[in-house]
Amino acid sequence: MELFTDSLTSYIENHTDPENDLLRRISRETYLKETRAHMLSGHLQGRVLSLLSKLISPNTILEIGTFTGYATLCLAEGLKAGGTLHTIDINEELEDRVRAYFQESPYAEQIEYHLGNAMDIIPTLKQSFDLVFIDADKKNNINYYNLVIDKVPAGGLILIDNVLWKGKVLQEDYDKQTELILELNKQIAADPRVEKVILPLRDGLFLIRKL
Repeated sequence: MELFTDSLTSYIENHTDPENDLLRRISRETYLKETRAHMLSGHLQGRVLSLLSKLISPNTILEIGTFTGYATLCLAEGLKAGGTLHTIDINEELEDRVRAYFQESPYAEQIEYHLGNAMDIIPTLKQSFDLVFIDADKKNNINYYNLVIDKVPAGGLILIDNVLWKGKVLQEDYDKQTELILELNKQIAADPRVEKVILPLRDGLFLIRKL
């Protein structure tokens, strides 16, 4: 189930700030070289991530799921001077290309790129995070949420991608993956520690503010 038609998406993007040259190239090369290029945040979501980051001006950001680094660089646009973004991914095959993209950006010295299992890495990060973006393996979303919630101060944001799962959350017959997303959404909706809203952006973006 498509939330937006291609023509409506094009209209929205045409009335949204454009991507910079590096982001445009990352997008193009991702679609040329990766079989799961749809995992890229892309123009519209990237501008939303950038604007949210700029609104809170975070000193520290945690991203779970780097992929080719597009969303990473969008989030980094809002970092305070001297701020740091930690991004975690398990795919070592993309490392050289992603590091090269980061080096080309203005945020090279502010990004710490971690390779490995996020479930193992997150507990080793002792600082708090003003902004967290969760966009990795969906089966662990609730685990990632539970790992980061106490690392986010009052007023901090947690963003979780793909929470509408191509509309499958509305189907009566659903697979295990959809069941896990339904459970995640249910638990967050009932969590008194946060205020929250699901934005119908692309595949659904949960916007969560720590109280």
